Amino acid sequence: MPGKELAADALIIGAGPTGAVAAKRLAATGMRVVVLEQGDWPDYTKARADHADFELTAGRDWSANPNRRQAPADYPISDEDSDISAVLYNAVGGSSVLFAAHWQRNMPSDFRVRSLDGVADDWPLTYEDLEPYYEQVEIDFGISGLAGDTAFPPGKGPPLPPPPLAPMGRRVAQAHNELGWHWWPAPNAIATRSYGNLKECTQRATCMWGCVEGAKGSADKTHWPDNVSSGVQLVTGARVQRLEVNDQGLVSGATWIDRERKEHFQAADVTILGANGIGTPRLLLVSANEQFPDGLANSSGLVGRRLMMHPFGTVVGLFDEDLGSSRGVWGQHLHSLEFYETDESRGFVRGAKWGLQPTGGPVSMTRAYPWGEENAIWGERFHDGIRRRLNRSAMWGIIAEDLPDDENRIVLDPDLKDGDGIAAPKIIYRMSENSYRLLEFHLARAKESLEAAGAVETVIAPLIRETGWHLLGTCKMGNDPKTSVVNAWGQTHDIPNLYIFDGSIWPTSSGMNPTATIAAMALRCSDHLVKERQQQKVPT
Repeated sequence: MPGKELAADALIIGAGPTGAVAAKRLAATGMRVVVLEQGDWPDYTKARADHADFELTAGRDWSANPNRRQAPADYPISDEDSDISAVLYNAVGGSSVLFAAHWQRNMPSDFRVRSLDGVADDWPLTYEDLEPYYEQVEIDFGISGLAGDTAFPPGKGPPLPPPPLAPMGRRVAQAHNELGWHWWPAPNAIATRSYGNLKECTQRATCMWGCVEGAKGSADKTHWPDNVSSGVQLVTGARVQRLEVNDQGLVSGATWIDRERKEHFQAADVTILGANGIGTPRLLLVSANEQFPDGLANSSGLVGRRLMMHPFGTVVGLFDEDLGSSRGVWGQHLHSLEFYETDESRGFVRGAKWGLQPTGGPVSMTRAYPWGEENAIWGERFHDGIRRRLNRSAMWGIIAEDLPDDENRIVLDPDLKDGDGIAAPKIIYRMSENSYRLLEFHLARAKESLEAAGAVETVIAPLIRETGWHLLGTCKMGNDPKTSVVNAWGQTHDIPNLYIFDGSIWPTSSGMNPTATIAAMALRCSDHLVKERQQQKVPT
């Protein structure tokens, strides 16, 4: 019999941005909140951006692919049937520990794709419904940027000023002015001055491989120290084995395994999942029982389906002069939404966001990201290639909107298991014809952008496999229980005390980096749970 812990008012699975935001809001009302996180606190002693061996050790200690990293907190992911490999991080702070800190709100059109373009689905809420929550999480995560972006409705800007555009940013901004194309100083979860728990960024362009300064707004920095101080019980090294359901059809809590492989049971009035678009459906599926033989909250048959992963492409421009592009924020210097909305004449629907980024140090000049495997420079003229690329290149990273498809999905692998014997997830994902056309168009326009900025050569990486940072859509949100898993507040239709607040509930993917909207949605859903607490069904 597993050890039984003191019951919680709210149990949260996952300590990434979703869990961090939800825990903060719920604990502020006096609720007893327990958070189970299978990882540990990030070890920033391994963040070596201030050492000469940084580029050699970054891929070892900060690899984003769990199949390569194989840390104790990781679980294997079968991806041989997927065009894109998932990249994620299991730790306090979740994948925000490794994210590039692009902090993008969704556009108003992203909530009305069916109404505007006749495809996919509308969200059961609007941009205006989410706007106050966007504003609050920007304060909480220490976002830097500039108010007045002409692509968005008027509103408040982030609390911190944007980082410098740097030479490459100024070159591209000038080119877009001449082309008549949109650009704006990009919003980032990067502190441009000391702010709360964050230090001032020193512009090393190492944001994705352990921020040595503590300037990046990852949830382990912005939320968890204060959450723990306010009484949230954060349990690390806790791998959830299954959710338990009582004879009332309510989730009574979670059985979890510690690093010594001892079982525990955490009881709770409500349970909230924040384990990302892979971990959340996996947990619902492995928790199948006699009452829910197809997995929890799965009467619609949509748990695990409609996976969206944002196909990602890069275009790098090479310039004759030094642009200082081994430095800056990584992060993005500016973004462009010129081609974000649907134009039927292009032969596809929806669009993409572009983020202008540096290209890194010497070793980064040889890697698949951002150059693409087919553009390697190994061989006779290797040193010439390094000289052409290093500090003389700038990159557009292109986030392509991914339309939902029931056949793109997460299932349980019949053979592969994690270190505790729990079935591993398997990704089945194929890019659509719409995505291929969309990406091809945007790569061509980004090439035009860099050439207008003076690039003497451009290098295109049409699709880089290990770019599945954005794991969305596998537990669809909607008003109809027959065609969705949760309602507009993240409450599962089938089990009224089971909630999902992470990116798995998105009906569509947008073309934006998702953390800003994941955080805003977690805050909105938590706020509603607090307001409706007296009517909440709980186990007896």
